[in-house]
Amino acid sequence: MEDIDFDIEQWLEYYNYSFYGTGLPDTLLESAPCRPELLDINNNVVISIYALVFLLSLLGNSLVMLVVLYNRVSRSVTDVYLLNLAIADLLFALTLPIWAASKKSGWTFGTPLCKVVSFLKEINFYSGILLLASISVDRYLAIVHATRTLIQKRHLVKFVCLGIWGLSLLLSLPITIFRKTIYPPDFSPVCYEDIGNNTANYRLVLRILPQTFGFILPLLIMLFCYGFTLRTLFEAHMGQKHKAMRVIFVVVLVFLLCWLPYNLVLVTDTLMRTGVIKDTCGRRNDIDRALEATEILGFLHSCLNPLIYAFIGQKFRHGLLRILVNHGLISKDHLTKDGRPSFIGSSSGSTSTTL
Repeated sequence: MEDIDFDIEQWLEYYNYSFYGTGLPDTLLESAPCRPELLDINNNVVISIYALVFLLSLLGNSLVMLVVLYNRVSRSVTDVYLLNLAIADLLFALTLPIWAASKKSGWTFGTPLCKVVSFLKEINFYSGILLLASISVDRYLAIVHATRTLIQKRHLVKFVCLGIWGLSLLLSLPITIFRKTIYPPDFSPVCYEDIGNNTANYRLVLRILPQTFGFILPLLIMLFCYGFTLRTLFEAHMGQKHKAMRVIFVVVLVFLLCWLPYNLVLVTDTLMRTGVIKDTCGRRNDIDRALEATEILGFLHSCLNPLIYAFIGQKFRHGLLRILVNHGLISKDHLTKDGRPSFIGSSSGSTSTTL
């Protein structure tokens, strides 16, 4: 196990760390470093939330993977993206028990596990929003331009997904490399990055990197693609034909509701640490508490997509019921009552939304 010791003032200066692990030192403060004031939330409540999210995510995303993999014939391009999204959420969910335990007694798991769970957190966020951006491009090409030659070649989707995982891996490496277990005096150990003495520039890069490539650019792509897609659907009066698009829209909306607050706080924190906004102890503590609260909301996202599919994804319910019927777990009456989905494909059948 690797020990890294800080004196108390240095630790208070470095204390603010976040989901991305890219907190910057308070170099702009002329007075003594601010003593951190954490969000007043009972740790047992947070642990209970993590435990619930872990169980729901484990069950829900496993079912999503089962349904998509089982329906090979009707599997669409969008389904492949959603399958990868479920894999990313499931991998992240497996780290939640560890983060829950760290809320209770600090980081007691050593540096290797610190690197592993930090990597899974990073890659979950990057791959999630990049996959949603890819879905938006796929829908844009299929509906706005009615493009078939490229998107009907399903094997290309595999390369797109491999590219997304590769890019997510690349963007996740900086934090993973620098993450270590730190043992500050008078504080519980934490999983935190150690970049050396002159950290300001490095940390600024590590902060801007995920905000730019991991949120802002994919968000702009989604806004552009879905804006034109919705306009095309309304102008052509094709809302009923493309009603399965509502699943994708809700998935994107929920992702933004879960992660936009955190990223807005993160942007504010970056502006304050770079001197654009005046840095004070009061604002620093407000930002710290906001980051902690919105991080919990972001963690919650990993279990929500399967719930969306279950409640508004008729084809997902039908596919799950068919699996249960084929294995003799329920009678065929349940499949008849659910009814066969009226929507099968979009303007390009190979890119329909199965879930």
